[in-house]
Amino acid sequence: MSGTSLRRYPSSIGLALIVLLGLLGIPTAQADTDSPNTWTATWIASPQPRWDGDFALPTGLPFHLWQQTIRQVAKVSVGGNRLRIVVSNAYGNRPLNIGAARVAKAGDESSTLGTGEPLTFSGQRQVSIPPGARMISDPASLVVDALDELAISLYLPDPTPPATFHWDGRQTAYIGAGDQVDAVQMSVDDTLTTRLFLSALLVERPDTRHTVVAFGDSITDGNASTTDANHRWPDYLAERFADESIAVLNAGISGARLLRSKMGENALARFERDVLGHPGVDSVIVLMGINDIGWPGTLAADPALPTAERLIGAYRQLIARARLQGVRIIGATLLPFKGALDDTPMRGYYSAEKEALRQRINTWIRDSGEFDDIVDFDAMTRDPDRPARLHPEFDSGDHLHPNDAGYEAMAEIIEPGMLLGTEN
Repeated sequence: MSGTSLRRYPSSIGLALIVLLGLLGIPTAQADTDSPNTWTATWIASPQPRWDGDFALPTGLPFHLWQQTIRQVAKVSVGGNRLRIVVSNAYGNRPLNIGAARVAKAGDESSTLGTGEPLTFSGQRQVSIPPGARMISDPASLVVDALDELAISLYLPDPTPPATFHWDGRQTAYIGAGDQVDAVQMSVDDTLTTRLFLSALLVERPDTRHTVVAFGDSITDGNASTTDANHRWPDYLAERFADESIAVLNAGISGARLLRSKMGENALARFERDVLGHPGVDSVIVLMGINDIGWPGTLAADPALPTAERLIGAYRQLIARARLQGVRIIGATLLPFKGALDDTPMRGYYSAEKEALRQRINTWIRDSGEFDDIVDFDAMTRDPDRPARLHPEFDSGDHLHPNDAGYEAMAEIIEPGMLLGTEN
């Protein structure tokens, strides 16, 4: 009988096949596929390619990992009854071989609260991820509560250059010799504050939920916030919305730009993967463009400022792509940055010409009506006496990135109705 004929009679032949397989002791995926539960991303870290030594900022990466375990901690937004992880080899030029993997509730530093659950991929404990690909683990029977911190351990048996990473992790990762994925307390030889290969955590939920993605640069990535404290503005937003069943995903990449690539791909290149590619996304907040303005003449090879028309054109592309997928898109104004990075090798990040461009972009975001809604981070974070500068209470000290209090204040002005389009 052909596959077409089988599809005509799912209630008879299909059911009979399932019963027969059950009698023979062969497991089926029927219970999983018939489940009313849905999978949603609860945490993400956008992948980046490592860069060469001719760039001003060091990667902080080891040459490779070999017969070593890396344990990474991630704080979820919403909880669920089961969990999957996503491992990315997006920028590798060779297969990424995972010898073993496990997830557990995180304890202090490198420890876990119990042994947790082993992770498999298509039924196997070992997996080889082709270059450019990612792999989703099988469901693990780990009940995850909202705002839980999880420890994900990966054993890398072969020489593994970290070609795919997330530079500004703001979270300590632990590296130890040998296969230690089952260890409650790791024996640690080294630490990193970057993330390697881990790109998403998914949870299975029985109830309705909503998902918002924060799409941005270092200010969304939480640069200058306290390491290991989860004090990025999307973290504070996740805490506020934990009881609302709203997942908050952080797709920030420090150094990200709308138009050009270096510290990660440009916004137009990564929008589908980092925003629209996650299941059940309802809305996205776009806070990006300050590096397009600040980088020329400092970090960027391109000496000329982009025009306002080019930046606005990029925003319009993001708006069009979001609307094609039925995703609500909120524009965020660019924060003040006078004096930014003056005490670093990146002097010249701010200038009067660049400030004029920022003001023009913010005016368009506020007044054009092209976004579904706006978040006026500029008005909230600026010094009322010197509006081109961050308010001293919110300034981390580099005059570009907010401190923990600033990030918390940013999250406070976002309401669920803004994200879901239910404001009065």
